[in-house]
Amino acid sequence: MTDGVWDPLRRELDRWQAAGRMARFWLRDDDAVEPTQALETLMSVTGESQVPLTLAVIPGRTGQALAKRLAEETGVTVAVHGWSHTNHAGPERKKQELGNDRPAGVVLGELRDGLHLLERLHPARFLAMLVPPWNRIDAALVPALPGLGFAALSVYGRARRYSLMPLLNTHVDIIDWHGTRGGRSEEELVAELVAELHDRFAGNDEPVGLLAHHLVHDAAAWNFLSALFATTGRHPAVLWSSASELLRPLEM
Repeated sequence: MTDGVWDPLRRELDRWQAAGRMARFWLRDDDAVEPTQALETLMSVTGESQVPLTLAVIPGRTGQALAKRLAEETGVTVAVHGWSHTNHAGPERKKQELGNDRPAGVVLGELRDGLHLLERLHPARFLAMLVPPWNRIDAALVPALPGLGFAALSVYGRARRYSLMPLLNTHVDIIDWHGTRGGRSEEELVAELVAELHDRFAGNDEPVGLLAHHLVHDAAAWNFLSALFATTGRHPAVLWSSASELLRPLEM
């Protein structure tokens, strides 16, 4: 960790503390399927820092092995990551599993099956929250989600698009998908976190969501998470919460 890089975040959190306010964060990690060394590292890093972890699990590609590994992990929540994380969009369109390229009944049937499967595999860890692959879902499908049993939706960006059910979004993605496909620079990520906190200080009450993908993390990604948890974990104006905790007031 380059200490000076984190000074802007520390100063922003100090501002929150001086104002008597708490900055709320949550962590979502996508594409979990089975136990791997990368998943072990993620759970170790979050566990040591007491940061609750929401794993977006791909139902059509997972099974008993992951269920057995997570059974005693009280700090982990399991959400529904589509069905098989398969792109059904045409070659000229952005990748999407939950789009309008297939009949709505087929897509919704897969989501229903995925919800029931993960609820059965992870009864103590399960949260009925849909995390669309690639953070994209056809808006026409959203009204049907509560009827399938979904209680919340989680995509990427400010929570302005869907008003039919509770939203718990992510806002800062630590992976450089269009470049190295590894961790982004600390400077960029710290600047984005500070910008998100500025927005919250001005009145947006969304918790700041951090998005990770353990299966593609390189040293830069792991180092960033460790440095972030060390910086925020020691600060009295920071509260890391689980997705379940954050959604409770939205469901009331």
